[in-house]
Amino acid sequence: MNIKLVFVCFFLGICQILTTQQVFAQQLAVGHFKAGAAFRIITPNPLLPVSGGIGTPKKSTEKNGELSVRALVLEKGNVRVAIVNIDNLGWPAALGNKSRALIKGIPPENILIGATHTHSGPDAYGFPNEKGESFADLKYLDDCVEKIADAVNEAIGKLEDASLKIAVGEAKGKIAYNYYADQLYDPRCGVIQAIATSGPKKGNPIATLVNYAVHPEVIGSGRGILSPDLCGPLYDRIESQGGGVALFMNGAQGGMVTADNRQENGKEASDWNECKRIGELLADEALGIVKDAAIQENPALYCVAKKIEFPVDSEIMRYILQKSPIKNEMAGENRIATQLNLLNIGTAQILTVPGEALPNIGYYVKRHMNTKQPFLFGLTNDAFGYMLTKVDFTSFKRYDYVSRTSLGEMTGEIYMEQALKLVNESPKPESNK
Repeated sequence: MNIKLVFVCFFLGICQILTTQQVFAQQLAVGHFKAGAAFRIITPNPLLPVSGGIGTPKKSTEKNGELSVRALVLEKGNVRVAIVNIDNLGWPAALGNKSRALIKGIPPENILIGATHTHSGPDAYGFPNEKGESFADLKYLDDCVEKIADAVNEAIGKLEDASLKIAVGEAKGKIAYNYYADQLYDPRCGVIQAIATSGPKKGNPIATLVNYAVHPEVIGSGRGILSPDLCGPLYDRIESQGGGVALFMNGAQGGMVTADNRQENGKEASDWNECKRIGELLADEALGIVKDAAIQENPALYCVAKKIEFPVDSEIMRYILQKSPIKNEMAGENRIATQLNLLNIGTAQILTVPGEALPNIGYYVKRHMNTKQPFLFGLTNDAFGYMLTKVDFTSFKRYDYVSRTSLGEMTGEIYMEQALKLVNESPKPESNK
């Protein structure tokens, strides 16, 4: 055979191989969209002290509702993502990474673990007292680590063909307000609902995820009651209405967006009945917001993660990070590392927040996201206290506490810069191309 002919045949063969590989990659990218969900109860037995923040946890003598971890797994071709919420004040990456190591079939960086921020759960930070002593129950935390992995692994095993309904709208009624300034909060509620498209449950929701910014602190940490707070009734209401497994991912609720449990007599309702009122109202609003949303058949799925660093300028936060038995990833002396995620799920775009961003940060970031359906998952992948802009930091007496319990003046600035850089480097959600 002519040497030129041999070369041409060889070249065409290589092209054919490359073409086949490219087609295979495209097939992976455009496979069927799937979803699966599961949950586990993590209420400690016997009950453990509850933590609402820095300081020694308070002894609990009763419970209202059950603490849980809830997982939603999404898949499209070769992309698989897990979204997990846990009923706790916060969930450090050091604990989340232990669960990630036990989960099979999902890249660790694609596993998002967010805390609901209930102020009536056991200490997961290992807050040290003035003597450097911590009272966190490490055995309980290890049990939660395993149950997170169990829930995600079960959800993987239950993956099935699905479609999505996604909507963002104002949640109306007496749900939240800003304790520092009534109207400075985000009333928008984002909802993602996965719906089975085949099998015996065809047409029924697999899971309903609610994204809303509020402190679940109706009961609080000082009453000796262990509770998921308003999140528990929210789960129950959604599931009783046929919404599948319910999840709650908090938002930019820092400084100080809390549950609106104010009464006409000037006092606050702080019992389980008030948790039910607010949780059920938010659930009903969420279900109403998503009810008439268009079905998204075989939607796109995209996930990217990047490591970012924050300086630790606060003496209080430095002390906690140094003395806690739960060791977070340090990026050097007085610097801490964390993971930031961006997800495109159908028409929605999601950014994670490793702490409690103030509402103005949430509004700013959402305004610059490439979607009309922006979601912020607060206290996700880490929970490093409050995140303020530099112009707010220690500027007002009202902000003294949130400034002291922030990593430092530049935390919010660094977050906004890195989050929007990730937005600009990533593809737009499918409906906005």
